[in-house]
Amino acid sequence: METKNSLSSELPSWRPACLRLQEAGTAAGRRPAASQWLGDELRGESGPSLWTNVTVLAPPLCPPSSGAGRVNQPQSRRRTRFATMLRHRAVISRLRQACRLQSVPSRLCIRACSTNDSLQPQCPSLAFSGDNSSPRGWRVMGTLLGLGAVLAYHDHRCRAAEKSPHIYTREEVRSHSSPETRIWVTLGCEVFDVTEFVDLHPGGASKLMLAAGGPLEPFWALYAVHDQPHVREILAQYKVGELSPEDKAPSTLQTSDPYADDPIRHPALKVNSQRPFNAEPPPELLTENYITPNPIFFTRNHLPVPNLDPETYRLHVVGPPGCQSLFLSLDDLYQFPKHEITVTLQCAGNRRSEMTWFKEVKGLAWNTGAISTACWAGARLCDVLAKAGHQLCETEAHVCFEGLDSDPTGTAYGASIPLARAMDPEAEVLLAYEMNGQPLPRDHGFPVRVVVPGVVGARHVKWVGKVSVEPEESYSHWQRRDYKGFSPSVDWDTVDFDSAPSIQELPVQSAITEPKDGETVQSGEVTIKGYAWSGGGRAVVRVDVSLDGGLTWQVAELDGEEQRPRKAWAWRLWHLQAPVPAGKKELNIVCKAVDDSYNVQPDTVAPIWNLRGVLSNAWHRVHVRVTP
Repeated sequence: METKNSLSSELPSWRPACLRLQEAGTAAGRRPAASQWLGDELRGESGPSLWTNVTVLAPPLCPPSSGAGRVNQPQSRRRTRFATMLRHRAVISRLRQACRLQSVPSRLCIRACSTNDSLQPQCPSLAFSGDNSSPRGWRVMGTLLGLGAVLAYHDHRCRAAEKSPHIYTREEVRSHSSPETRIWVTLGCEVFDVTEFVDLHPGGASKLMLAAGGPLEPFWALYAVHDQPHVREILAQYKVGELSPEDKAPSTLQTSDPYADDPIRHPALKVNSQRPFNAEPPPELLTENYITPNPIFFTRNHLPVPNLDPETYRLHVVGPPGCQSLFLSLDDLYQFPKHEITVTLQCAGNRRSEMTWFKEVKGLAWNTGAISTACWAGARLCDVLAKAGHQLCETEAHVCFEGLDSDPTGTAYGASIPLARAMDPEAEVLLAYEMNGQPLPRDHGFPVRVVVPGVVGARHVKWVGKVSVEPEESYSHWQRRDYKGFSPSVDWDTVDFDSAPSIQELPVQSAITEPKDGETVQSGEVTIKGYAWSGGGRAVVRVDVSLDGGLTWQVAELDGEEQRPRKAWAWRLWHLQAPVPAGKKELNIVCKAVDDSYNVQPDTVAPIWNLRGVLSNAWHRVHVRVTP
């Protein structure tokens, strides 16, 4: 009886036939996966776990190329080889299962090697007796058997890779914290290589680099907007392994909830996000009063709300070169002349949800309520800057504000406005400490915040702790990498934040607060209410309302305080009582405002759509049904 070694010694006689498959693929400019694996296996360059058994079977089916040698083989030797094949029937069974859905040649190979008698009549030329067996046929069958084995072994390795992810320690992850070593992060027990995603991160590469080599949890706890299915789907594409079960999470992860000390909010607010807290009043309450009550004033937070002690609070005002800085307490600010103004604040993302209906954008889904009006009181910024020694200069300069709200890394919210606006008494920029006759609520900046009339809410820095005059605008993420408008053609793959100016003054705006979209109104007469406002101190001179989608128009009546020319810092509320056209079962109500520069709202979202969903000021539309 032949041994395994003697059988394997015949391998060179059939190896060339197998390798010709590989050579043919290479010559055609491709490397078939099966051929490549087959070549590696024959050379002994891959693991022998499955091939060791197959080499015993293959040589008997691939005899020397000489036909005479095949004819003169003793019958007992052929029986011995057949018996050897039977001893490895289990291996062939596994091949049959692995290759059943592979190519036709794989099925032929399995058929040729089967010990099931029912299969033998289908391929009589491959019988193990007689002189009719073609050496070429045996050689091909041997090659196909090897190919089937390779396919099975390749499938085995792929499945093993799927079931056994790479295991890493936290120390190994920490070593991958730069582009040179690759940038890895962890989430739960999973490890991700995010090197290729860093520059694509919407929040900026520097924000993602804060987590390089470590866990994402502390940052996701702060920016809870990340914990969404589509974000996890993106992250899953970069998974490279898992953390070792023995490598326990460091104690630093057992941190307290950074939002646990946030203030209690009014239940009427419609919450857009809890962490950080962002909410708006319902439209039916928004225009009930010209001055928005403090509890339902819209809230826009970017970070946890700090809990500051008014007794120890100090405002750091950096002086110009050669002058000392000021460190002002609340009592110090009270010594400056108190100035009061009524100002409307509007978030850049107000009405973003309407842009989302047209095309997906990234940002909180504000409706019409990210706008409110209050009477603010405090010290003029120009007076405080003058006290510190600042004055207007011929070169461009900016006043930078830094808040006392910060993330775990110490990164604070920041923004800036041009020095010319800050130093202009007519611009009435405040360091405010009162809101509607009361100390600022914590959600709105206690103890001191910036109020910049006519300018986007993002520049009204709350909990302000530092003021400085710089040659360039703030380097804060929210000044340089957010709150900018772009063409509808710009997407997240092509956006260049440095190419667009930061939003300061906002465009003309109006919205309908009553009736609500989808509501049912009575026939006869309908009452329509809303608000209108324009940035830069431009007064609203007219609001046009249509009941038929813009085919015909009526002029609404403006309510509230009269607006001063070029200092119209607050909104105008408006209303219209109009007869419902006879026989109408539904109304498509539309409003648009016009300011004193004759700026008017665009009729649709399409031409103003942008990837961040800011500056949404198309005609506002509500659809209502009419009862008979």
